[in-house]
Amino acid sequence: MSAQSDRLRLGVNIDHVATLRNARGSAYPDPVEAAKVAEEAGADGITAHLREDRRHISDDDIDRLMAALERPLNFEMAATDEMQQIALRHKPHAVCIVPEKREERTTEGGLEVAGDANRLTQFIAPLRDVGCRVSLFIGADERQVEAAHRVGAEVIELHTGAYCDFHYEGDIPSRDRELGHLTDMARFGHGLGLEVHAGHGLTFETVRPIAAIPEVRELNIGHFLISASIFDGLDGAIRRMRALMDEARA
Repeated sequence: MSAQSDRLRLGVNIDHVATLRNARGSAYPDPVEAAKVAEEAGADGITAHLREDRRHISDDDIDRLMAALERPLNFEMAATDEMQQIALRHKPHAVCIVPEKREERTTEGGLEVAGDANRLTQFIAPLRDVGCRVSLFIGADERQVEAAHRVGAEVIELHTGAYCDFHYEGDIPSRDRELGHLTDMARFGHGLGLEVHAGHGLTFETVRPIAAIPEVRELNIGHFLISASIFDGLDGAIRRMRALMDEARA
């Protein structure tokens, strides 16, 4: 495999640029402008989550992103009829289905695929029919990985939140155990023919071990990069993350 084809992709989530904008109800900072900076800094794709309550990304943001982006849009959404219709209208490169609860500050866990397989199979089919690559955001659990394959997803995104939380809590045994689960499930998913992505909570400190998992093809990182941009600028934060990912992969 060539070095270029083995390059780990970076998707930059621009949701929290919109969070900052919405805090004042202003027109700035503009998440579309942030997406363009991310493209210039080396992002391989842009991720945006249109939530049911529109707490950050808006419908207009999605319209403008689809028109402005040169790199693929990964459209994160809940498995609702409303979101399916929006995705079918825009036909983004990728659709990532995530669990969503109004009371959550962010997506705290993986999607329950195994217990909702029949509905998800029917939900995914029209998205695939219009050319969207469908990803499911799941925990590192064999039952969920197998179910994702069974319902017709082409991609899984493994939830790295617990691994990152254990790291910052100083619980190294639990962190390493979770890293082992992520590594095993990346290998298992790859063996089923799924493309494996990972994301949630990754930082400069925690990204290397995840980036080093050979079956992982893409990382999606947002909140930390927007936070780091306060000190490093968005361009600088993305370039530093990109360099850490490349070093880990090498």
